[in-house]
Amino acid sequence: MSETSSGPKALASKMLRFSSGMAVLAVLLWAGGRLAGVLALPIPGAIAGMVLLLILLQCFGRRLAPTMEAASMPLLKHMMLFFIPSVAGVMEQFQALRAGWLPFVIASVAGAAVTLAVTALTLKWLLKRRGIAA
Repeated sequence: MSETSSGPKALASKMLRFSSGMAVLAVLLWAGGRLAGVLALPIPGAIAGMVLLLILLQCFGRRLAPTMEAASMPLLKHMMLFFIPSVAGVMEQFQALRAGWLPFVIASVAGAAVTLAVTALTLKWLLKRRGIAA
């Protein structure tokens, strides 16, 4: 078995980048929870942590992006697994849904439409900013 000398070093570098990125994500999740709790913010701690991540990427994006990408890409590949608890929680509340299904459906459809519209407008703005789209 002949391995190049860069093989183990490349793997170690990849694992270090992944571990560092996961540590940053864990610290930001914790910090977001603490921030939301201390300031009594009406948002979940995970959302506050994502805002902190956005701020970090704005400040240190070029240096931090490879580390965060190494940690986030494996998570994104298995994103559907993260929705299983939410779906199970909704199914646990089936009796409550049966009584108030119309507001739930309206909120779901409206939320999806707003998300789609905001995403499309953001993409259009970014493409125009980069000079890709007219």
